[in-house]
Amino acid sequence: MTATDAETAPTATRPETALSDGHPETALSDGHPETALSDGHPETALSDGHPGPALSDGHPGPALTDGLTADFYGYENLLPDDERKLLLQARDFMRTEVKPLVNNAWAKGEFPRELIDRFRGLGLAGVPYEGYGDPLPAGSNLLVGMLAMEYTRTDASSATFFGVHNGLAMYSIYRGGDQEQRDRWLPAMAALDAIGAFAMTEPLGGSDVAGGMRTTARRAGDHWILNGAKRWIGNGTFADLVIVWARDEADDKVKGFVVERGTPGFSATRIENKTAFRIVENADLTLTDVRVPEANRLQRVDSFRDVAEILRATRSGVAWQALGVMIGAYELALAYAKERRQFGRPIARSQLVQDLLVKSLGNITACWGMLVQLARLQDAGIFRDEHSSLAKAFVTARMREVVAWSREIFGGNGIVLDYDVARFFADAEAIYSFEGTREMNTLIVGKAITGESAFV
Repeated sequence: MTATDAETAPTATRPETALSDGHPETALSDGHPETALSDGHPETALSDGHPGPALSDGHPGPALTDGLTADFYGYENLLPDDERKLLLQARDFMRTEVKPLVNNAWAKGEFPRELIDRFRGLGLAGVPYEGYGDPLPAGSNLLVGMLAMEYTRTDASSATFFGVHNGLAMYSIYRGGDQEQRDRWLPAMAALDAIGAFAMTEPLGGSDVAGGMRTTARRAGDHWILNGAKRWIGNGTFADLVIVWARDEADDKVKGFVVERGTPGFSATRIENKTAFRIVENADLTLTDVRVPEANRLQRVDSFRDVAEILRATRSGVAWQALGVMIGAYELALAYAKERRQFGRPIARSQLVQDLLVKSLGNITACWGMLVQLARLQDAGIFRDEHSSLAKAFVTARMREVVAWSREIFGGNGIVLDYDVARFFADAEAIYSFEGTREMNTLIVGKAITGESAFV
């Protein structure tokens, strides 16, 4: 995908062997992990409390404790007590309310609508926005980032549903709307009584959409007429409010419009057969002479420069999501390595396995520190495009490494959904691609440090 927004928007290091009967096996003479127990039964409870795959009688493994094994330097302790309480609230919510649903929904490729009611009960959608949520005032950027990390640590798809709504859609209105528009839409969105989507990427435009947007807007009295198509729109099949970006035919500048569900000429078709983010309902949108009142045009957006400010903030959120994927995969691999036994001992005693785990922890710790400082720059108001672009490019690249190493530790079990790590492995590819590809973000940083633009 080349989507520039979160609408939605590895390498194996060792070949496996096989027994002569065709059963997959990875146990080598040096004790490298195998894929399955000799009796064929899956692993169950994991030693650090992370919920393992269901037991044969259908009961889940034990619950996760409050602390994260991946927080090696204690970054969570940087949060004040009231914000850390909210983070732990989100952690417990994801474990008890979301985790039991995700594997079945991911396998079916369906978004479980009951997740909306469950997220509504969590009550954290308004945290980033002063005056539009509970608790008030707005949480720090460090809290907002760690919440994004926490949601994705359990499941990237359901976290993306929440991120598209809570980040891209709500922030577009918060940043681009006037006070009347904020007051009209944000309270219902903060309560999840109205669900948002963000429509920028087009069927023929991803990375180049800023200069080549094909969706058009034409002023007609006190209305605008929108025509065009959008692709990869997360929540697009069921959103109540869709932020549609279109090029004004009169001045050739990009403007934003809030299109309400049921507007004549607006249709959404679900994208099928995805191999990542299978729970997210991405849609193809078609706009045919869609009439939108001037009152629904975002009044504080006059060009793509204003859109870039929105993407700058949400791009940092994607970097936090990538950190969450790393942590989720690493925790699974660490727990599995402690429990999985080969040659009479846990595979965690293998030097090769410890090497993969330590490299993973190093990536997590370095990326977490980078994102802590990024949040501080945001809070200080000295946050620039190149800051979020470097974070997104770097952290997502490290994420790819960690999910590959984590899956490798599971051997053949690493491609079975019951063990969870395969879901992280697949979903990482979507996060790597959206909100600007690594290449595009690299060029943004390259221009900042050299003063020379290498964009085509």
